[in-house]
Amino acid sequence: MAFEFITQPIFGVLDFVFMPLVNMFGPMIGVFIISTIVAFFITLANKLLVDQDRLQFVQKEMKGFQKEMMAAQKSGDPKEMARVQSKQAEFMDLQKEMMTNSFKPMIVTMIPILLIFWWMAAEPAIGKLVVELPSFVFYVLLVPLFHTFYHQSPGVPYMAIEWLGWYILCSFAMSLLFRKFMGLKTGGM
Repeated sequence: MAFEFITQPIFGVLDFVFMPLVNMFGPMIGVFIISTIVAFFITLANKLLVDQDRLQFVQKEMKGFQKEMMAAQKSGDPKEMARVQSKQAEFMDLQKEMMTNSFKPMIVTMIPILLIFWWMAAEPAIGKLVVELPSFVFYVLLVPLFHTFYHQSPGVPYMAIEWLGWYILCSFAMSLLFRKFMGLKTGGM
């Protein structure tokens, strides 16, 4: 492995932190706990690094500008179109501000999350995890749609998901809960 000198100490720390959970509760609950911890830290980063009130204001302004633009296009009035297009530079600045604000937490959390994913994929106890879902849950959670993008390994039953699918389901659910409890006003993960 090309990055073994970097990953070996990091994987050692991740083994020390997460493997007792996996060994104690099993891979399914272990992945759930890991995804909950990661979701908490991502949500906390969003809470601390993004000015939620400003982001909400910018989103409202952008929505208003888009409505103005659509109304001007429908009217076909060249003066109205010119007036709305003159505001386009302001709109672009707002869009840039919103994207910059949204990327702050991602920049802070991306490398640790990628390392945790890499460790989970390399860990045999987690990498072989298969969660069989009841048919109702399988279809309600739109797992067949997920399977169109992420193909299962050979030998995995159709009504099942592997560790990555389980991680995504758990992480999504816990992120929604944490966002609600922490009072984040905007959508997104």
